[in-house]
Amino acid sequence: MTTTSALDCRYRPQHHYTADRSWLNDPNGLVYANGTYHLFYQHNPSGTVWGNMSWGHATSADLLHWDEQPVAIACDEQEAIFSGSAVLDKTNTSGFGTPDHPPLVAIYTSAYSPASPLSGRQAQSLAYSTDNGATWTKYAGNPVLDRASADFRDPKVFWYDSDAGGYWVMVAVEATDREIVLYKSADLKTWEYLSTFGPANATGGVWECPDLFELPVDGDAGNTKWVLVVNLSPGGIAGGSGGQYFLGSFDGVAFASETTVTEGLQQDDSRMAEYGWLDWGRDYYAAVSFTNAPGGRRLMIGWMNNWQYGAVTPTSGWRSAMSLVRDVRLATRDGRVVLTQAAVDPFGNGGAATYSEAGRTLADGTRWLPAEASGDVLRIDAELEPGDAGKVGLLLRAGGGEQTVLAYDAGTGVLSLDRTASGNTDFHETFASVESVAVPLEDGRLRLRVFLDRCSVEVFAQDGLATITDQIFPGEASTSLAVFAAGGCATLVSLDVVR
Repeated sequence: MTTTSALDCRYRPQHHYTADRSWLNDPNGLVYANGTYHLFYQHNPSGTVWGNMSWGHATSADLLHWDEQPVAIACDEQEAIFSGSAVLDKTNTSGFGTPDHPPLVAIYTSAYSPASPLSGRQAQSLAYSTDNGATWTKYAGNPVLDRASADFRDPKVFWYDSDAGGYWVMVAVEATDREIVLYKSADLKTWEYLSTFGPANATGGVWECPDLFELPVDGDAGNTKWVLVVNLSPGGIAGGSGGQYFLGSFDGVAFASETTVTEGLQQDDSRMAEYGWLDWGRDYYAAVSFTNAPGGRRLMIGWMNNWQYGAVTPTSGWRSAMSLVRDVRLATRDGRVVLTQAAVDPFGNGGAATYSEAGRTLADGTRWLPAEASGDVLRIDAELEPGDAGKVGLLLRAGGGEQTVLAYDAGTGVLSLDRTASGNTDFHETFASVESVAVPLEDGRLRLRVFLDRCSVEVFAQDGLATITDQIFPGEASTSLAVFAAGGCATLVSLDVVR
C-alpha cells in the first residue's frame, strides 16, 4: 500500500489500502483494464467522517501495492456521487470512445442535493474516461435511469452473453424495500426493466451494494452457479453491517435462488446462522467484485469497517481501510455448494517463515512463542488437532494485558474471535465483541490462515470455508503470539509465522 503521509503510523496498515488522508468507505467501480486494477471508493476528500461523497481512486498492477490517484468523480452542488461500478466498454456500445480505444464507463448513483431539480432522489448516472481512468467526464444526459425513488442505488453492471445477442445487465437495490432490481441495456444509456428479487433471508437493515456473477463449482466449467451478493446494514450476522450471498441461476432476466431460507421480511434472528454470509466478523462490508479480471478470476474486496462505529474509530487524519483482496470460488463441502475465499497474499508466494514448528503436544495452558514469532504485521498458518482439549487456539497481538483470542471450542465446533481485551475498545459501546462461526473439523483438524496488520485481523478457516474479519486497536508493544489448550491436551500439527 502506497501512502505519502506519516499520519498515525501506529494504526496505519502495511498491507491494506487506506486513503492518504480523510475518509473512505464502500469500494466501487472495481475494474481491470490495460494491465491495471482500478479501485474506486466512496471518499470524503475534506474530512475523516462521511460526507462530500465522491469517488476516490487507487490503482495497482498486482492487487497488493496501491497508488492513490486524484479524486475521479467529485461531488458538486447538484449531486453526491454514491456507489456504483465501472466497465471496460470493449466494443464502444456507449459511443464514448472508439472501437480502437474503448472507454471506461462508470455507472454511479446520483444522490441529488436540495439545489437540484431532482432533490431527494437517487438515480443512476454515467461518467466516462478515454485515458485509462486518469480523468472522467460526466455524461450530459444524466441520469440514465430514474425510478423517482429516494433509495434506488448501487448499480453493479456487467455484460451478459445470450444466444440472441449480448447486453448490459444492471443489478441495483431499492434499499429500504430490501429488493434487488435488474435492468438491461444495449448502450449503457437506455435501460429496460427485467425483474425484481427479494426480500429474502437477512432483511434486518437496508440492502446495499449488490453483485451478481457466475462461478464454476469445484473448477468444473460445465457446472456453474450464479452468486448474488447483497450487503446490508444493520442486520449483519455479527451485528451492524454485513454481507450475505445467495446461490442460484440467472437466465438473463431473473435470478432464481436455490439457497433462500426465509422469504419476505425477516421475522426474527432465529435462522441467521443458516443464511450464506460472506464473512462472520464485524468489519467486512459493501464487498463487491472486479469486472474483467484476467484469467476468469472473481476477486472481491470489502470495506473493513462497520457503520455502528465507523465514524469514531481511533485513527488520526485518515479513517477506514479496505480488506485484502479475496479470490472467491465455489466448492462442494459435505454435499453442499458454498463460497470459499482466499486472500491475495501480501507475503508473496508462500513467504519465508521466520518461525516454524510441528508435531508439538500442547498441554493444558498457554505457551508463549519466541520473539521471532512476534510482530504487528504477520501471516500465521496453523493446523491444530484439539484432541481431548475443550478449547485450543491462538493469542494474537498480546502484551500488557491486551490480547485478541482466536479459539476453537471442540465441544460446540465453533470458532470465535474475541476482541474484548484487544486494546482500545472504549471509543464506542458496540466495539468490544466476540464473533463466532461453526466450523467442522476435517480429519480431526482445524486449519487456520491469519493475516495480522496494524489495526486488523483476517481469519480464513479450513481453506476459506469461513472467514472472520475484525478491526483491533492494540498498543504498539502488544506484539506477542501464543498457542493454548484448555481442559486437556491438543496437538500443534504445524505452525508457520511469516513477517
